[in-house]
Amino acid sequence: MEQLPAQAQAVVIGGGVAGCSVAYHLARLGWTDVVLLERHELTEGTTWHSAGFVGQLRSTVTQTRMIMYSAGLYPELSELTGLDPGWHGVGGLRLATTAERHEELLRQAGAAETYGLDMELLSPDAARAMLPLMEVSDVRAALWLPGDGWLDPARLARALATGAEKLGVRVVTGVEVTGIDTGDGRVSGVRVGARVIRTETVVDAAGAAAGAVGRLAGVDVPIVPIKHQYVVTRPFGVAASTPTVRDPDNIVYFREEGGGILVGGYIRSPEVWDAAAPLAEPRTLFDPDMPKFQESWDAARHRLPDLRDLPPDAAAFAKVVHGPEAFTPDGEFLLGETSVAGLWVAAGFCVHGLAAAGGVGKVMAEWIVDGSPEYDVFGMDIRRFGSHARGSRWSRAKALDSYSKYYDVVYPGEERLAARPLRRSPAWPRHAELGSEFGEKAGWERVNWFAARDGDRDGEEHRPAGWAGRVWSPAIRAECLATRDAAGLFDQTSFAKLEITGLAALRRLCAGDLDRPVGSVVYTQMLNERGGVEADVTVTRLAEDRFRMVTGTAFGVHDAAWLRRHGVEARDVTSAYACYCLWGPKAMDILGGLTGDDLTFGYLRAREITVGYVPVLAQRVTFAGEFGWELYCPSEYGLTLWDTLMAAGLPHGMRPAGYRALDCLRLEKGYRVWGLDVTPETTPLEAGLGFAVRNSGDFLGRAALTAPERSLRCLVLADPRQVCLGGEPVRVDGVPASRVTSGGYGHRVDRSIAYAYLPADGPADGLVEVGVNGGWVTAEIVPEPLYDPGDTRARRLPGA
Repeated sequence: MEQLPAQAQAVVIGGGVAGCSVAYHLARLGWTDVVLLERHELTEGTTWHSAGFVGQLRSTVTQTRMIMYSAGLYPELSELTGLDPGWHGVGGLRLATTAERHEELLRQAGAAETYGLDMELLSPDAARAMLPLMEVSDVRAALWLPGDGWLDPARLARALATGAEKLGVRVVTGVEVTGIDTGDGRVSGVRVGARVIRTETVVDAAGAAAGAVGRLAGVDVPIVPIKHQYVVTRPFGVAASTPTVRDPDNIVYFREEGGGILVGGYIRSPEVWDAAAPLAEPRTLFDPDMPKFQESWDAARHRLPDLRDLPPDAAAFAKVVHGPEAFTPDGEFLLGETSVAGLWVAAGFCVHGLAAAGGVGKVMAEWIVDGSPEYDVFGMDIRRFGSHARGSRWSRAKALDSYSKYYDVVYPGEERLAARPLRRSPAWPRHAELGSEFGEKAGWERVNWFAARDGDRDGEEHRPAGWAGRVWSPAIRAECLATRDAAGLFDQTSFAKLEITGLAALRRLCAGDLDRPVGSVVYTQMLNERGGVEADVTVTRLAEDRFRMVTGTAFGVHDAAWLRRHGVEARDVTSAYACYCLWGPKAMDILGGLTGDDLTFGYLRAREITVGYVPVLAQRVTFAGEFGWELYCPSEYGLTLWDTLMAAGLPHGMRPAGYRALDCLRLEKGYRVWGLDVTPETTPLEAGLGFAVRNSGDFLGRAALTAPERSLRCLVLADPRQVCLGGEPVRVDGVPASRVTSGGYGHRVDRSIAYAYLPADGPADGLVEVGVNGGWVTAEIVPEPLYDPGDTRARRLPGA
């Protein structure tokens, strides 16, 4: 205890690979007054028993970049500390034994090209040449990644901890954190027994115990400890150079260890570890459960004939490791600052986190020190979860579902059903009556499309080829065309709504000009110091000093935290208001028959009106490129307003429509989506949003807005049935140049559309190639928007 200082710049709780990496990277950025606390010895929580697989190719560019960074960190650690971090660069194989998995491998190979990863798609015989022990009679193909391998988790953590200590970090083991002091909504200290370390920055890197540590500060961290099991055979001459292997169709993975084989898998019936004090004892393990491991073991025996004589008996193995792993509701990391300012989380590694540990430390340190990380990490940001994640039962149900399907092929648009329904629009009962196909986002039930009608079947000829056509309906096309020809009614109640008081501070954060008359609606972005887009929003001036910000369904917590971090208080009123969007050339006729109020107010203006008996704030805004309004009402009126609009609209040919149609409509208009087309790594000038940036005044990120080196460009694919889903590689003159940010089919223009960043000084037109469904499709660079380039349909009153 005498080692504990009275104060520190930062305190990291947890001596596993996450905590050691965060401490090391904080010190590298100059924060050397850091204390790392571990209740046991280093790595004795969940790190020590990790299987250590490092697979560089992940489902997003950020995950992949983090792992690629990690791989480059090991030589640096070895040079700094003289310690071997335990890296075995043996390469890795991913097998496909079904047609669906083969398709997935082809998509992954395309993604690997965009990431700059060295990879090769192999035949079964070529895969067997890499690993002669392997049975490949049922293998269709394999992806070979020479940069893959595995790590010794304890050696890596010790190397990171030693590197941190050499840079000035104080590592203290054998001490238990008993409390976290807070005041005025932020951290003020960490309690270790009777001692207090005063600090304004605390990092919860406690692995499976991260939820318990968060509760010390009154914060819910949705960590679910789940039991995970692997075995190691006795040695039988397996070469140390043997590549790692993943066989996801058979829920098994394996690699060499000690001359034998380590075999693990993701069972279909996982168990939560219920413990009042997780990791209270060092090196926690559970008794072997070989019946639960049977499916993975049988798969390993099939794939490796040398294992067939071994029974699934714990005594037959050199060791059985059955320990807790920290999972999250969606199987992705939990990183970032919590609702208590200064309390950060780096946890939820979900078995695969060891590979990204170096990258986790990097982004966390940049976030803490600089205010934002280099990479776009929203998919890992703890703020992707709202208050719906507070309940442990919801988190458990989601985490168990995520674990059990960890190796499943996940098709774009495929929906998981666990812990649903939860959050529902007032109109949800009507959606259900109409046969809606629901999707889920941030706990909200949202309409993907409504049940197809008899006349919609003609749209089947437009079903996309390959993956894009798997989760699809001809109703999507019918909803798009009804919006073009009559009207569409969209339920956007789930969109997050924040109410803000004070112009000056808000104007400092927004690139657009908010100093407009009351009733104005401004489309704008909030930028970080690098000019990257942290939020893409609309802001309505409700009164002289009162504003309502509307952002995406999953972004409300993130955007509110960004506002608060910069001194702007925001009140989340999402649940207080329903929102229905009425768009199309018949919208004036429909709404005009329901109100005596003047509806001729201009584009990007808002006005209080009455619709039927319902008080409504009507905003002339569109995400479909058609004339109409967003209609907001207090939630208690929501069902009445939906029924009123439906009754009035159906005789005019209006159709209720879902989010899949809306995505098609917005692509034709070139409307950007945050998290895909624009991110914290892209500036508004690069994204073609310079029109939303004011020319005068000071705002965060303005100084970084220089002439862009790349521009977001619209591509039209030559084969309209080949439809992009995002992430597909783009080649210019046969050379890898970019990846698709988002794509889809435009039913009003009958074109397959994709967006990608290309060099700003490149040609304004011309041809490129896009990798789709395992082949290459020619695409033309075209001016945007494709639909209504003069923007007359949205801006002009019908008949004007």
